[in-house]
Amino acid sequence: MNDRDEYYNEEDEPIEAYCVRCRETVEMEHPQPVWTRRGLPATRGECPDCGGTVFRMGRTAAHSGSSRPEAVQVGQTARGKLTQDTAYINYAEADAAIAEQIADDLQKAGIAVWLHEENSDVHWAGGVHPALKECSRMVYLLSPAGLTSASVEAAWKFFREKGKRIVIAQIEPVAPPDPIRRSPRFDFSGEYKSAFRQMVQALSG
Repeated sequence: MNDRDEYYNEEDEPIEAYCVRCRETVEMEHPQPVWTRRGLPATRGECPDCGGTVFRMGRTAAHSGSSRPEAVQVGQTARGKLTQDTAYINYAEADAAIAEQIADDLQKAGIAVWLHEENSDVHWAGGVHPALKECSRMVYLLSPAGLTSASVEAAWKFFREKGKRIVIAQIEPVAPPDPIRRSPRFDFSGEYKSAFRQMVQALSG
């Protein structure tokens, strides 16, 4: 079995995905096949109830007849030129779907974002990944997976050492790392819209 087959879910339309806004599984509208930075298949679409972006990992019917592109990008969330105002979205691969939804909503709110590359060493060419150097603010997705990821930890530690702003998007009820426990924290496991609005204010302040 190759990597592509491992993530293939053989199912007919409709494609279901979890909407973090509505906090329920919905039938995705306008599904578009996309590929993660690791080259794994995923599907992006819209929630039929709230209109927000929903994201599902794994190969679905939307990928029928397609294969992984040579230049791997995550659909229309490919990031443009890095600037100081870009928000670095720091998350574990297990939380990719929620990270994509938060990133999409931040872009709609006018905040440029850069997605953390979990399986890419944050130390790059003997230094630090350019995104970590350039971005002045970070959204750290707090979850059990985020707590145990070495690259996620290295990223927030670099930000903390440089005195850059870190806000925490709590997606599961776990305690944050002690060194950043005083960072602004917003509970996305409850009311999404309220947590998101407050987080945008913290990022913009």
